[in-house]
Amino acid sequence: MKMTAAQRAEMMRSAPISRVIPRLAIPTIFSMLITNIYNIADTYFVSQISTSASGAVGVIFSAMAIIQAIAFTIGMGSGTNVSRALGAGNVDEAQTYCSVGFFTAVGTGLVITILGNLSINGLVRFLGATETIAPYARSYAMYIFYAAPFMMGSLVLNNLLRFQGLAMYGMIGITSGGILNMLLDPLLIFGFRMGIAGAAIATAISQAISFIILLLQCTLHKDAITITPRRFKPTAKMYGRILYNGFPSLGRQGIASVSTILLNNAAGVYGDPAIAAMSICSRFIMFVNSTVIGFGQGFQPVCGFCYGAGKYKRVRESFWFCVKVSTVILLVLGAISFAFAGPIVTVFRREDPEVIRIGTLALRLQLSTIPLWGFIVMSNMFTQSIGYGVRSTIISIARQGLFLIPMLLILPSVFGLLGIQMAQPIADVLTLGLTIVIVTGVLRQMKAMPDREDSGQDKAAVPES
Repeated sequence: MKMTAAQRAEMMRSAPISRVIPRLAIPTIFSMLITNIYNIADTYFVSQISTSASGAVGVIFSAMAIIQAIAFTIGMGSGTNVSRALGAGNVDEAQTYCSVGFFTAVGTGLVITILGNLSINGLVRFLGATETIAPYARSYAMYIFYAAPFMMGSLVLNNLLRFQGLAMYGMIGITSGGILNMLLDPLLIFGFRMGIAGAAIATAISQAISFIILLLQCTLHKDAITITPRRFKPTAKMYGRILYNGFPSLGRQGIASVSTILLNNAAGVYGDPAIAAMSICSRFIMFVNSTVIGFGQGFQPVCGFCYGAGKYKRVRESFWFCVKVSTVILLVLGAISFAFAGPIVTVFRREDPEVIRIGTLALRLQLSTIPLWGFIVMSNMFTQSIGYGVRSTIISIARQGLFLIPMLLILPSVFGLLGIQMAQPIADVLTLGLTIVIVTGVLRQMKAMPDREDSGQDKAAVPES
């Protein structure tokens, strides 16, 4: 049954945590899974072309990660402010943040399209492409850059809908594009014999379709905040708040792209099979972790809304509920994937035993620490949603920045290829220790904050649709 905006607000404020978070999380988990399934499908179909083509996807993935990092910075930054504004009863401010976030993202995407294609030759080499991978990487990157405005617009719209408690609308747009991508991949790559360019074109078309559907969801549904140029009234203060709240996403994904570039360059010493193997491993690990990220995205609207409404005890309860559930999910998925690591890598590149050998060990090493991500991911989302931007940023950059980058610079010189394979799990353990220290302090502070009593203003925080 469709809920009014006021009913959604009451659900966020008082419905049982064990019901409201899964209700909001299921669409986001589904969206994340579909997104990662079509990322895996991209890797699978391209891997059938050659090992060098498979490596090219891994190389350009770092460029896509930068685009996504900027989009998530804008989307999470504006979305967090939307959620907290709605919780505090300031609907007008929430509407302004929606339009500012959306139009800023699309404009930034256009700039990336122009600059990316103008510098494409030097860029693919900088990202770690070898002589044999570079031609494939250029063909793939060109269309990815053309899709940047749609990619960024889609990610921001999805986040804005999610932070309004309308994750189902976002799921429709994201999954539609994902399913279309999976259908177009084999058709364009093999049917029309476009090779790796076909995979990139499939991604570009799918991103454009998702963008259109998501924009229609905001425009046609009365319970969603409408995106309109009239509301595009940015101020320096607004951008400051968007960047402050979104910076953890930039740190998390921006640093991830830097570490991926270092990983590709380090693996390149051992040839195209090493780059391809680490790329396959990274895509599969992202798929497993997407369930937890999706669950955490169901937690964030509740966290931000309740924090804005002064329901601090409910925020803490929501956090611990999500940590427990996500850790159990990762334990189960990690154990199953560990047992079948060899066959998983073989599916992608069965013709190359070196890719299978390198990828199987790397995958098992990373799966051994994946249960730690439950606490790490939820801590990152928790601190970001309540506006603890500095501490959230530290957590977000720790795993693939503060710890992984030094590991990639030090371990290969000592252990060779094994050092590359075990760099991420070591970084995970160190990140957990840092996260425990940071979040324990935040929870202690919040425990000392008394809950704000409900008022009429609070209950009228969101208008009836």
